[in-house]
Amino acid sequence: MVDLDGYKVVILNSFQHPVVDPEINSGRQSNYMTKIKPIKKLLIPAAGMGTRFLPVTKAQPKEMLPVLDKPVIQYVVEEAVASGITDIIFVSGPSKRPLEDHFDRCPELEAHLAEFNKIEMLNSVKAISQMANFTYVRQKQFYGNGYPILDAQHVLGNDPFAVVWGDEFFVGKTPRLKQLMNAYQQLNASVITAMPTDDAGTKKYGIIEGKEIKPGLFRVSKLVEKPEPQGTKSRLASLGGYILKPEIFKALEEEKKNLKPGEELYLSKAMARLLKRQPIYALLIEGKHYDAGSKLNWLKANVEMALANSEIGQEFKEYLTSLF
Repeated sequence: MVDLDGYKVVILNSFQHPVVDPEINSGRQSNYMTKIKPIKKLLIPAAGMGTRFLPVTKAQPKEMLPVLDKPVIQYVVEEAVASGITDIIFVSGPSKRPLEDHFDRCPELEAHLAEFNKIEMLNSVKAISQMANFTYVRQKQFYGNGYPILDAQHVLGNDPFAVVWGDEFFVGKTPRLKQLMNAYQQLNASVITAMPTDDAGTKKYGIIEGKEIKPGLFRVSKLVEKPEPQGTKSRLASLGGYILKPEIFKALEEEKKNLKPGEELYLSKAMARLLKRQPIYALLIEGKHYDAGSKLNWLKANVEMALANSEIGQEFKEYLTSLF
């Protein structure tokens, strides 16, 4: 970081030119000589009942639905580990035991594979439980995506941490979380995932309003939860994927105290409170986004991942072509 005409300049790893942001000089981010803690913990809320996929999710978590030959949640975890995450906290519910079993050892299966000399399969199965340190917390309240974060506060501690959803993932040259982490290390501020959207997306996603201070990097001025087209001029969606500073816990508690009966606790609303105290940035992510949270998008993810698979891709393409 250098000074440029009175402004501090942040060099983002993924950009070719300096990012000049007067907000950094407001006094809210003054101590840049202090070493910024690396992001090592990831929270994955996974307590939802997956009602969009009933009846298949009656006894199976939606996060365990397969995309090709792996459950959705494994893609999420693999992306996190590739980004440098070492500790993964699942906030889950009573129906999520299969998710826990997937990331645990299975001695009977391992012995069976070893007996029949299926070494490649054996190594891939054993590697799943060794990817990270896994912790499981039961969610206590189920009304809004802010509660899982509060429920895991005792595990997350006072360090910055990442949050992603368990039914969506990115595929690209640089993992989505790594892109966010790079930005956080340079800005020392909370960073959220941004993706362009359309009118329909304003009914599905939280929407980001703000100023683009560098191509692909926005200083957030407002976060609106599912505003619908008439409620905002922005078409920049906030998808799953956050780097959060521990001050978010206080903002969530404040938001919780102000909830009216029947209202849900949204992370976006707590972040709107946090905006009054410290800057928050949004980063356009480079990569292909797969949302497996609906039937159609789950099918699209399977088709695209199958077509990209070196083992079956060509044959599958020929099959699809034969249908039309």
